Amino acid sequence: MENTTSSAAALPPSGKKKGFVKRLKSVNRLFLLTVVVPTTIAIVYFGLIASDVYVSESRFVVRSPQRQSQTGVVGALLQGTGFARAQDDTYPVIDYIQSRDALRELNRGDYILDSYGNHGDFVSRFSRSFDDSFEALWKYYGKHIVTVDFDSASSITTLQTRAYTAQDAEKINESLLEMSERLINRMNERAAQDTVQFAQAQVDLAASKAKDAAAALAAYRNSYTVFDPEKQSALQLQQVTSLQTQLFAAQTQLIQLQSLAPQNPQIPPLKTSIATLQKQINAATGDVAGGKGSLSEKAATYARLQLDQQFAEKQLASAMAALDNAQAEAQKKQLYLERLVQPNTPDAAIEPKRLKAIFEVFALGMITWGVLSLLLAGVREHHD
Repeated sequence: MENTTSSAAALPPSGKKKGFVKRLKSVNRLFLLTVVVPTTIAIVYFGLIASDVYVSESRFVVRSPQRQSQTGVVGALLQGTGFARAQDDTYPVIDYIQSRDALRELNRGDYILDSYGNHGDFVSRFSRSFDDSFEALWKYYGKHIVTVDFDSASSITTLQTRAYTAQDAEKINESLLEMSERLINRMNERAAQDTVQFAQAQVDLAASKAKDAAAALAAYRNSYTVFDPEKQSALQLQQVTSLQTQLFAAQTQLIQLQSLAPQNPQIPPLKTSIATLQKQINAATGDVAGGKGSLSEKAATYARLQLDQQFAEKQLASAMAALDNAQAEAQKKQLYLERLVQPNTPDAAIEPKRLKAIFEVFALGMITWGVLSLLLAGVREHHD
């Protein structure tokens, strides 16, 4: 009886022990799945399988010769050399580097496709057997090959290219910089062409207006037989003044003769002469300041036409000066891509960062294991 009682008393601890073992095994399996297995895979992949990746880096800045207000050390340096940062023009260059057009030019002769599809480990290489479309290659290009970082404070752009050989990394980086410089040159050429074409159009328009104004003035002169109303009026007024002087002299002589010798035979001819002078004075005065057809009437229209011609000539001169300036500016580069750091040929592969990647997998596994352990413990307590 005592043996039976002692055995029965020993059962509960044994049952508790078996339950603890089961729980420990459950925990070990969870730890194995979330921590041990992923970490082991990471160690095997990053330690034995992952291919070395070489990174080539270059730095450049897009600048303009126009002076602008600058901030910061680099801005002050560029301003001191007479060149200003062209921050807004850096974004098109960055977009072009990341674009399909840039990849298409780099991939001439399937250079990118072969470099990243035939080299590297099975995980990091471009999987041509799975999807060899250009769209897939472009996504791979933006994710694994090219990285562009723009510092808005200094306007310096850092370009990094990754490849499985140091020569490929340096070659792709150099090619992208050359392509970017050609893009800047095209932008300069287009801006210069647009500026010159606009200035030339303004010159053509001003020349047409000047010709029309000159033709209108010439037609008016021919139609109304007038060359310069002001000068012609001056001549007419001089003639009137001379006739008035002669008239005054004749009238004085007539008064004297009538007073001294009323029967003098010179009196009738003198009266005739006075009447003739009076008619001439009236005719000359009418030509200058008379009614319709007088020089004063013609002067208003003539002055307007002459003013139109002068204004058109000034417009033409201004447009021609602007064209000369545009042509001079077209000979200069408005934007420069200045290389601050040339593309380098990497001495050693710096990616992947093997220890860091393994530690990250381990840390993530530990976090996952801890969270799942808490959830499972909560579920067990709820069932108990």
